[in-house]
This record gives sequence, structure tokens and C-alpha cells, in this order.
Amino acid sequence: MKDWKSAGTRLKSALSASARGIGRFPARRAAAWAGVTVIALGAGATALWVLTRPTLDDVVASAEARPRYQDSAGAPLLMARGVTSSGTSLKEMAPLLPQAVIALEDRRFRDHGGVDLRSIARALAVNTVSGGIVEGGSTITQQLIKTSYLSPEKSYARKLHEALLARQMEARYSKDEILERYLNTVYLGNGVHGVADAAQLYFGKSAAELSLAESAILAAIIRAPSEINPFNNSDALRDRATLVVTLMQQQGLVEADAADDARIALATMRFHRRSPAYGGWFADWVQPETAEIVGRIDGAVTVRTTLDPALQARAEASVNAVLEGSTMEAALVALRPDGSVAAMVGGRDYATSQFNRATDAVRQPGSTFKTIVYLAALEAGYGPDTLLPDRPLDIDGYAPENFGGRFHGDVTMREAFADSYNAAAVQLAMDIGIDRVAEAARALGIEAELSETPALSLGASGMSLMDITEAYAAIATGRAPVEAHGVEGLALSSATIRPLDRRLPEPSGLAARLLSHRGEMTEMLRAVVTEGTGEAVGAVPGAVGKTGTSQSFRDALFVGWDEDLIVGVWVGNDDNSPMDEVTGGSLPAEIWARFQAGEAPASEEILVEDTPRAEDPAETVIVSEGLPGSTAVEREEAGGAKFQTVTSRPGTDPRPDRDAVRQLLNSAVEQKLTVGELSRVLRSKARGEESASNTCNVQACSRFYRSFRASDCTFQPYGNRPREVCTR
Repeated sequence: MKDWKSAGTRLKSALSASARGIGRFPARRAAAWAGVTVIALGAGATALWVLTRPTLDDVVASAEARPRYQDSAGAPLLMARGVTSSGTSLKEMAPLLPQAVIALEDRRFRDHGGVDLRSIARALAVNTVSGGIVEGGSTITQQLIKTSYLSPEKSYARKLHEALLARQMEARYSKDEILERYLNTVYLGNGVHGVADAAQLYFGKSAAELSLAESAILAAIIRAPSEINPFNNSDALRDRATLVVTLMQQQGLVEADAADDARIALATMRFHRRSPAYGGWFADWVQPETAEIVGRIDGAVTVRTTLDPALQARAEASVNAVLEGSTMEAALVALRPDGSVAAMVGGRDYATSQFNRATDAVRQPGSTFKTIVYLAALEAGYGPDTLLPDRPLDIDGYAPENFGGRFHGDVTMREAFADSYNAAAVQLAMDIGIDRVAEAARALGIEAELSETPALSLGASGMSLMDITEAYAAIATGRAPVEAHGVEGLALSSATIRPLDRRLPEPSGLAARLLSHRGEMTEMLRAVVTEGTGEAVGAVPGAVGKTGTSQSFRDALFVGWDEDLIVGVWVGNDDNSPMDEVTGGSLPAEIWARFQAGEAPASEEILVEDTPRAEDPAETVIVSEGLPGSTAVEREEAGGAKFQTVTSRPGTDPRPDRDAVRQLLNSAVEQKLTVGELSRVLRSKARGEESASNTCNVQACSRFYRSFRASDCTFQPYGNRPREVCTR
């Protein structure tokens, strides 16, 4: 019995064990099938993802629609956030330049097929240790794909797409074609793309003339172009460029002696800004206009912009020369009579601040807005000789004061405008109606929000410098509204630029009625610069314009035109804090005069004998009354505009006696007086006053104080206080 029981127990145990084994095998098979299914689904999803990614043809076609920019002369426009239209072939580059780039960025460039598995493995190990994507392991081909066609995001999906496109590119193009395209598009700091423009910017030479040391520097910039470049962290750049030379020597690309010479050159090299990228503010401003146009066109597009490189350089130099040593900001915009932007300065330094104060800053235009008030009065039946009361007034607690605190009784409109009397302007605006003034501003193209209160007449409503300059352009050309534009024409498959139709509209309604009085308005604007607050620009041939200063000297402007350009200048502080009694007739007028006149005369012969006269026998005289010895004239301009200017009548010469000019030139040159400052001295001499150049700094005082008087070196402080001696 015990044997039977023992046998039964063993059989039961065996059957139980067998049953358990049978139960486990289906579970294993299920798990295996599940794993296979997951792998298959993953592979299918990956294949589907790959098949749905844009191909090389797709991304290339999309990228080639990006415009290439030129300035008004057809030269490459250096764009702070864009590209240029310049480039150079691989054969035209210094042979050591591509070798330097390959040595640092992709030493196996000639051997791999677009993706370097060794670099990827190394990058994967580094990223695993760091816990994120810090190294890419990208080849030159992958970098070209990334910078030209893909977004800058860091993800494994983007890296996989990049690798796929790199393989496609390697199968289609030769290594030299890929390398050439890379070197012509790679970003190299300070707004420059491509080695050709970088060579000009950093070394003042072509890419063909680069030395080994210079080639190593360009290669060293590629990894961190904004942080490490010749104008920023040059010490780190030297170290990295020295590494490039060492790698080239280790890879047998250069001999030891050449490498040592390059190391010495790098250790002793000094970097200077030769010709920095110009027009950064203009480039940012014109791109939205370009995008709207180019978005309707398929294929590559070359955009000819309106920016004049010489005028732009002069504008930036004028701003920085006048404001040297100060912390104030400034803006300048110059329009041609057809509304095209010839120059645009949005601040002191684009690298420091990309904010465009010419187009985006909303500031008070001050008395430059009075031009609209007086033009509205002319349309309402007033005339330049109409008497206006310049007396104290109180409008529900609003009591405007004149600069200096004095009132002048009954004065003509011409005098009140030329000397910018506030009380007279407010009373005039109230008489014709504030609503009428606001309507006039809108008819001239001002789109800013206008507060219809008495303070509107003194420019209390904020607007951009571009806004008020466009309104002046309407008066200068007789067309309204004038909308500034920055695109001259386009080129598609051929290199021929096809100009865009930019004819200014004929004015109608209120605008037409206002502009029918622009001859009288032009002569009143001329009075500002010959006998009023804008005397600092009086030496500029044909200059007309208006000064403007907002409350507490927070904004200072000069807006006007000469025989060629309508120009607006603003000076102020970004935090809207008051300036040190800076008025529109001081620093802004000096910037305006410097820009319009170009470089200061180098000798008395240039100043006296070669100063252009405003008279032009070919012009048609349309107004024969107004300022003594002057005449308003107009000429036909591109776009159908009739450009209004002021000239002297035949037989008259408003300038000081030529002999007196010659006698003052030597002292003027010694003091380095500007054209505007010299004009002030000449006018003082004409009034019998003695120059005070030996007892005070006439140059500095004239720049900072509109009320400065050279005869006794004094200026009129704000608030009707006694005159004070200028100690600047």
C-alpha cells in the first residue's frame, strides 16, 4: 500500500509540474509575438515618418524662394538678420580656407557619404553622459542642410531628417559643390553670411587673398559666430584659430614653418572695424514688405532695395559725430520725392540695440506738428501776413508758454511760425478748430492716434518719426498720402531688375485743398531756417524745415527738405527722461545739416567757391511772393511728384559778404566749427556783434543751446530766468 501511495504521489506531482509547464509556454509565445508586433509597428511608423518627410527637392525649392537683397546700386546688401547676394566659387577662394574649415568642422568630409557614423557615436556618448543634446556630430553636409533648409530645433527627429537629406544631397552633388555652397552661406557673425563678405568685413580683402592665419580665424568663427568673432571676444577667437592651425599641421595640410608663422600672426594680429554691416534697421524694416511681395512669386527672387549705401553711411556718421560723448539716442530717415527710403538710422548702434526709433518709437513731434496747423490755417483763408495774437491764454487750465517765457503781442503768421511761438499756434488752432487740424493731419497721411485737444497744435500726440516725415514729404511733393517704401524692383530668373510701379497718388478732397497752399507753406518753412529757430541748417542750399521740442526737452526734432531729400531727425532718451535743454534747433538740426551737406569743407576754397547755388534756370517758378530775395520753385520728379524747394531771386544773394566769410574761415577751421555753427557766427557778424570764440566754446554751446548768443557767450534758460553764461 505504501508503494502504491508513494507512486500515486509521484504521479500527481509530475502531472502538476507538467500542467504548470504547459501553462508557461503559451505565455512565452504571447510575449514573443507581442515583441515582434511592437517592433513591426515601430518599424512601420518609422518608415511612414521617413516617407512623409519633405525630400531634398521639397526643401531646396522652399529655400530658393528666400529673397536675395541688393542696395540701390545693385551691390550686396548686408543684412543683420538675412543674407547677401554675393558669393564666390571654390576656385576663387584661398586654397587654405576650405582646408581650414574641413580640418576643424569635418576632417573626414572627403570620405563619408554625408553622415559620419564615428562622429555620431562620439556625440551620442557625450549626450548620454550630459543628459541632453549638447553635441551634434554633424558633417559639413548636414550643417548645410540644417542652416539652409531646416529649423534650428535640437531633437533626434530633426537630426534623423537632417541625415536623410544629407545622404540625398551627397548622391546628387559633388563634394566641391557642397563645400562651395556651405562656405557661401555659413553665418560668420556681425550680420555676415559667407566667406566672401566675412573676408571684406574682418580683413578688408577678398576671399582669394586670405592668409593661413586669416583662414583659420574664419574657420574658428563657425561654431559660435555671435559669441566669438573679431569684434567680440577676440582672445577666445585667437585660441580657437590657433587650434585650427594645429589641426591642419597634424593632418598634414601645412608645414611646420607655415604653422609657426600663422601662430605668430594670430598672437600679434589686431582687429579693427573696417566697413561694418550698414543699414541693419532698414534691413529689418524692409523684410516684411519684401515678404508680402515675394510670397506671391515662385522661385528665386533678387530684391533691389532703395537704400543708398553712401547716404546710409553718411547718415550713421552724422548721428554719431554730433552725439559723440553723450548717452542720448537718435533716429534719421531720408526719403526721396517718390517716397523711397534712401537712408534710415534707428539708433546710435545697431549691434547694441535693434529697436528702430525711426519707425517704431512713438514720441511727441513737438513744434514740427505746427506745420500742419499753419497749413490748415492757409487752407482756411489765412495768409503769411495775417496777424496772430501771441499773448497769454488759459483754456480750461491749459496755459501754453513760449520758449523763454516771453509773449510778443500781435505778430504775422510768418514770424510766429519762424520763431515757433506756442501761444500763437494754440490760438490759431482754436480759431480754425482742433478737429480741422486733426483732419488735415490725416489727409496728409498721419495714421497715429490724435488727441483733439488744444495741446495737439504743439505736437502733444505721439507718432513715429517716419509718420511726420511722410507728412512733410506730402507738402514737398504735392502728393498725398506718401507711403515710404524700401523696394525698388525685383529680378526673377534673369538678372534684369524690373522696377515696381511706385507712382504717388494725386491728392483729392481736403488733401488737394491743403496742398494747393504748399508754395506759401514752403516759404514759411524757409523763413524758419533763414531767420528763425532753424538757422543751424541755413547754410544748406535750398533747405526748408521746422524745429520741434517736446515738453521738458524730452524730444527734439528737425524735419524738412532740401533740393533732393526729405529728412527727419529725432534726438532723445529711450527712457523719455528730459535732456539738458536740447532743442530741435540744436543737435537735430546739426545732424540734419551734416547729413545734407555731406563732409565738412576741407578748405576755404571749397566752402566759398564750390558751394552749390539753389538757382536752377530749368525750374519753373510758381510763386513769386513771400520772403524777400527768395522764390518757391518746383520740379518734376520720378513718380509724378512736383518737388517744392526755395531759391534766391536773380540778382540777390542772402549769404554774408564773401570777404567777411574769408576772414572768419581760419578761426572756424581752428575751432572745427560745423556749417551750422559757422552760419551762426556769420549772422552775428552781420548784426555787428563780435565773435566770442576766444572766451567760450562756441561749437559746444551752439550745439546744446538754441538761444546761445556768441557775442557774450550766454543762453536763455527755460522758465524765463536771466540769461546765463555757457560754460560747456
